[in-house]
Amino acid sequence: MKIVIPGGTGQVGTVLKRALSAAGHDVVVLSRHPAGPGEVHWDGATPGPWTKEVDGSDVVVNLAGRSVNCRYTPDNLREMMDSRVHSARAVGEAIAAAARPPRVWLQMSTATVYAHRFDAPHDEATGVIGGTEPGAPGYWAYSVEIAKAWERAQEVADTPHTRKVALRAAMVMSPDRGGVFDVLLRLARLGLGGPVAGGAQYVSWIHDQDFVRAIEFLVARDDIDGPVNLAAPGPLPQRAFMRTLRAAWGVPVGLPATRWMAELGAFVLRSDTELLLKSRRVVPGRLLEAGFTFDRPAWPEAADDLVRRLRGGRV
Repeated sequence: MKIVIPGGTGQVGTVLKRALSAAGHDVVVLSRHPAGPGEVHWDGATPGPWTKEVDGSDVVVNLAGRSVNCRYTPDNLREMMDSRVHSARAVGEAIAAAARPPRVWLQMSTATVYAHRFDAPHDEATGVIGGTEPGAPGYWAYSVEIAKAWERAQEVADTPHTRKVALRAAMVMSPDRGGVFDVLLRLARLGLGGPVAGGAQYVSWIHDQDFVRAIEFLVARDDIDGPVNLAAPGPLPQRAFMRTLRAAWGVPVGLPATRWMAELGAFVLRSDTELLLKSRRVVPGRLLEAGFTFDRPAWPEAADDLVRRLRGGRV
C-alpha cells in the first residue's frame, strides 16, 4: 500500500514509518523541512504540489501539529490550535480534490479530550468530554477545545469516498530518544521518578508496537469510523506508573514532588504541568469490542520490554 503521513517526522511518525516501511509499504512523509528519502515538502496549511502524493494513495495518517511539550502560553496554545486545524483542513481538501482518493484517513487526535477525573474510565461510548470539570485549572479547557476543533476539522471535510477515523491517542511509549518514555525514564534514573502531587492522577499509555498494530487493524477494518481510543486497557495512577518504571530500570527510590515543585520543574524544562497533573483514565472500548488484542496490555510487561530494547540498543 501507499501510505502518506503528514507530520510524520516526530516520535510517533518515526515509529510508524519505520514499522510500515519494514512491512513493505510505500511510505511518504509530508514535512515542513524534508531531510531524507521519502519526505516531501508541505507547509501544513495549504494545498500545493504535495497533494499529488495523496491522490492515488491507499491510506493517509495525519499526525501534524505543534508539540504539546511547551509552556502553555497564549501564543503557544494558539499555535497548537492552528497547526492542528489548518493541517487537518488541508488534508481534507487534498482528499476531496483527489481523482483517486485514499480509502481511509486516520486523523491524530488526543486522549486529552476527556475530562480530568479519577472515579471512572473513559471509553468512546460513556466517556465524558472535558472542559467544564471542577478542580481543573481553567486553561486546561483550551486543550480540550483544541482536541474538539481538531476532530471537527476532519469530521466536516467533504470526503464521501474516504472512511475517517479520529485517533484519540494516549502517550505512545517507545525507546526512541526524545520521546515521552525517554523523558520519564531519565527522571527515574535521576531519582526524580516519584509521585507528583500525590500521584493519584491516572496515566494512559500505549506500547509503540501495539500502536502500530492498532493502526494496521483500523486500516483493515472497513466497518470502523469516528473516534477510537488508542490506549492500553490498563491505565494506572501516576505513582504506580513511575514505581513500575523505576523497577524496570532498577532504581529503588523516586523522590516525590509537590504541585509547586512540579510547576517549578515544568518552568525549567519549558513544559507545562497539565502533562503531569491531568488525570487521563482512558480505555480502548471500540478496539476491544472489535476484537483487537494487545500484545502489551499491562504496564509492567510493557516497561520491561521498552527497557530491554533500550539497553540492547534496538529501537
